[in-house]
Amino acid sequence: MTRIREFDMSDASFERIRRFVSEKTGIVLTEAKKDMVYGRLSKRIRKGRFNTFDEFCDALEAGDEEEQEFMINAITTNLTAFFREKHHFDFLANTVIPELIIKNRISKRIRIWSAGCSTGEEPYSIAMILKQSIPNIEQWDIKILATDLDANVVAHGKAGIYRADRITGIEERYIKKWFKYGKGDNADSVKVSPELQSLITFKRLNLLHEWPMRGPFDVIFCRNVVIYFDKDTQKLLFDRYADILAAEAHLFIGHSESLYKVTTRFDNLGHTIYRKNS
Repeated sequence: MTRIREFDMSDASFERIRRFVSEKTGIVLTEAKKDMVYGRLSKRIRKGRFNTFDEFCDALEAGDEEEQEFMINAITTNLTAFFREKHHFDFLANTVIPELIIKNRISKRIRIWSAGCSTGEEPYSIAMILKQSIPNIEQWDIKILATDLDANVVAHGKAGIYRADRITGIEERYIKKWFKYGKGDNADSVKVSPELQSLITFKRLNLLHEWPMRGPFDVIFCRNVVIYFDKDTQKLLFDRYADILAAEAHLFIGHSESLYKVTTRFDNLGHTIYRKNS
């Protein structure tokens, strides 16, 4: 049965969208994503600025910054949670941080990058682990860089305000120490402690563009990001990660991702945890 749609999205229109997304973000939209693209973009057309998908594509290709921003934000999937893939945070607390305390005892410097930070749950989880694991943390120079392609989620993360149900499942000791419940009309919201926020810098960044930071980083979290890239783009990205990581630094990737046949610059420690090799 043929689905009747409110707007016509021709194969040619979809190809124009695919080309724009690929050029701007490196994300590869397969034919299987056509319904998803239609669903997210038809809302924009329905608002009345455009009458057809072709008109929307014309605006993209003409350099309309507002529509380009909307397109990038609409196509980026942001699924995240505090302490998602808990084994990564256990390894960070029990293995990586103790190693860094010894390795960096002279400089007392630690740099961690959450690449694809979404709405901020990941970098805040990292910050909680750091606070828990380093007794004299105030004597250390520690910074977490949190970046994402989507400007909206970067702003959300920077604000540090979440629905109260987002922290369900977090250990009670963390909730008591690092979150404050709202009052009155904001009773269903929580705000992250300014002490955690002070460790994190949120920035918008396209991973395929030039990086303004120099590193070196001790840890990079890049989880559930490269699944949207083709193999050539993945190879390029992981090479750049290796270049900006310190010697024997750690890389965490998503549960459905792998560096197999992508790069030989990391040793596989298991459970999607890697260490830069010498």
